Amino acid sequence: MSVQVGRQPDPELSFSEKELFDLAVAWVVLSVAFALLMAPIHRFDIGIGAFLTMVGLSFVTVGVAFLLHELAHKVVAIEYGQIAEFRADYQMLFLAVMSALVGFLFAAPGAVYHRGRITKRENAMIALAGPVTNHLLAVLFFPMMLFGGYLGLIGHMGVLINLFLAAFNMIPFGPLDGKTVLEWNKGIFGVVFGLSIVLLAGFFLVFGFW
Repeated sequence: MSVQVGRQPDPELSFSEKELFDLAVAWVVLSVAFALLMAPIHRFDIGIGAFLTMVGLSFVTVGVAFLLHELAHKVVAIEYGQIAEFRADYQMLFLAVMSALVGFLFAAPGAVYHRGRITKRENAMIALAGPVTNHLLAVLFFPMMLFGGYLGLIGHMGVLINLFLAAFNMIPFGPLDGKTVLEWNKGIFGVVFGLSIVLLAGFFLVFGFW
């Protein structure tokens, strides 16, 4: 997710201590939320061992999906001359955990805020960078599904989580990426959002949730 706020000249790719802290917190909480969704420990048939294993696997797959999604926003924003930094939304992180407990994950852990004067198209390109990155990551994780054991499970989770994040972030609501893209070009929004939904639904139908 990315949000435009203002501009200073010649920005460079760098990370403040606050940004790194927020990224780490969002990574940890989002990983736990995904683990709660996929191996709900509050269910009697899910043991603590299975849940902790899912937390570990989520750290890998969610870490790659979430961090590269936000990094894509930041890199593209900087290319357009923006000052860009990620900030966690602690209320949304709490909501992510609570929603996971009831069987749905509201995955909006924060956003890359960027300052500067840019066009609607440039702002949309910054927004699209995250979901498109998740689509590319899903393609990279897919071959791992051909293997058994934990490697195959990581591949399955990697595809699932990246497709979910792409589709979720393209919802045209609030600060999510889809709203920015929709305000710029309805046709491109429809193609990307539609493709995201079809790929996620198709993955569920063919490979299942687990």
